[in-house]
Amino acid sequence: MTGPTSDRDLIPYDPAVYARDRATVEASFWDKLRRNLGRVPFLEEAVAAYYCARDRETPPRVKAVLMGALAYFVVPIDMIPDIVAWVGFTDDAAVLAIAIQTVAPHIKPRHRDRARHALGQELPGREPLTPEPGDPHSANGGTA
Repeated sequence: MTGPTSDRDLIPYDPAVYARDRATVEASFWDKLRRNLGRVPFLEEAVAAYYCARDRETPPRVKAVLMGALAYFVVPIDMIPDIVAWVGFTDDAAVLAIAIQTVAPHIKPRHRDRARHALGQELPGREPLTPEPGDPHSANGGTA
């Protein structure tokens, strides 16, 4: 009988794969969310995973698992194309669910809070749905 296993025993970690996955996620994550807003049933979980993966307190192996799952989500070619109605995100959801279950203790309430806040507000790079009057960053230049 062996002793308890750790994340180190269960999660292989390849820094080159992590770097590739992180670059993929950083380049495409928010854009993919914007394009599929309302069609992705696991949006809050994906955003919480994103914030956990970017948290400097998250262990590297956990970051690698989450970035791998998020990279699978943002890559346009996967097992079930995302354009297939009702089932297109099934494989993405399964991969993300398994990743989150694997590293669940590392996804903290602060990550979920940031996800809810990001989804309750505008997504990065997206025009506000209801711009503040006089906001020079709004689509209409701050005029009503």
